Amino acid sequence: MSEANFASESVWTGDNLPVLRGINSECIDLIYLDPPFNSNRTYEAPIGSKAAGASFKDAWTLDDVDVHEHGELADRNPAAYSVIEAARQAHGKGMQSYLIFMAVRLMEMRRVLKDTGSIYLHCDPTASHYLKLMLDAVFGKGKFRNEVIWSYRRWPSKSSNFQTMHDVILFYAGGDNTFNVSYEPPSESYLKRFKGKTQILDPETRTRKIVIDKPTKGLPMRDVWDISIIAGSSKERLGYPTQKPLALLERIVKASTDPGDLVLDPFCGCATALVVADRLGRQWAGIDLSPLAIKLVDERIAEDRGKLFAGAIALEKPPVRTDMGELPNYRTHRHRLYGEQEGVCAGCETHFPFRVMDVDHILPRSRGGTDHADNLQLLCSGCNRSKGSKTMAEWRATQ
Repeated sequence: MSEANFASESVWTGDNLPVLRGINSECIDLIYLDPPFNSNRTYEAPIGSKAAGASFKDAWTLDDVDVHEHGELADRNPAAYSVIEAARQAHGKGMQSYLIFMAVRLMEMRRVLKDTGSIYLHCDPTASHYLKLMLDAVFGKGKFRNEVIWSYRRWPSKSSNFQTMHDVILFYAGGDNTFNVSYEPPSESYLKRFKGKTQILDPETRTRKIVIDKPTKGLPMRDVWDISIIAGSSKERLGYPTQKPLALLERIVKASTDPGDLVLDPFCGCATALVVADRLGRQWAGIDLSPLAIKLVDERIAEDRGKLFAGAIALEKPPVRTDMGELPNYRTHRHRLYGEQEGVCAGCETHFPFRVMDVDHILPRSRGGTDHADNLQLLCSGCNRSKGSKTMAEWRATQ
């Protein structure tokens, strides 16, 4: 694990991918993300609301993503690549594009999350099954903990199907992850049978018995959560198109962090996760495409803290990693790479003498690449000039 290379209460405006690539490895305790769902809708906040101006299109084509990242995935994570290909065949190019977008970001989230950390991905049945496969591919199926169902009620619509009134939250965590058990009220039958006292299962008789003469905490929380959506007249409602209730995020943050832990929301929107983290004494940071996120987090936290809150640290430039130590000049890797590649250019796959080989960044520095050994390769001078500042997949697509 390493220390975070940014201050708590930072919020970046812009694409979250370069920001994630600039964050130190294994420094985040909890990631909560509520990304687009590939719902094929355009969301806009109503005029006059606090979130007026917030808008995003949740429909995907290959024009919306860097398709060359798909090629990168073939080398970096073949399992994720296979999930994307299966989605293309089963669902179409829209889902393929969406999963390319998500996969490269989830891979960076896995890197920045501590081994003991937790990630909660909020989605709906539009893509939850595809995202579950993607999380298995990126984080490993052994880190799956729960598929939480957030159940709610709202004004029903005319439909020939059952009313769709739930979201899905996919929970993955490493070994020895923080998990603070929460409780829900006991049923009436429980209260009647045990008089509201604490009881456990007797290991000998396999029956329940009262063991402590004090009121029960309730029953350990199930994976189906009945939490109301935000009413239209609620003071909590900002008008943000996909705003989630504070109560939902409170349950997640309390369960998987302790005071002082660092929470990251890479699609922070109206900043509900950041507000909850602040209220519960956690450190926090967020990323969002819209500058409106800065405004909303400042307004919401200022309501809690008053003049004690100076405002979030507004950033645009991605952080620079500090967890790799003093990297040697990347040109010093030439001899190692020449031996590993057996003198063969990684581009044209032709054998060349050592003197005509150049060290190249697989992922360019302009795209978050570093001089780290895993990001270096040897190209012949001709291939290196041709590739320029492109990624390898991007360059190969032009050949």
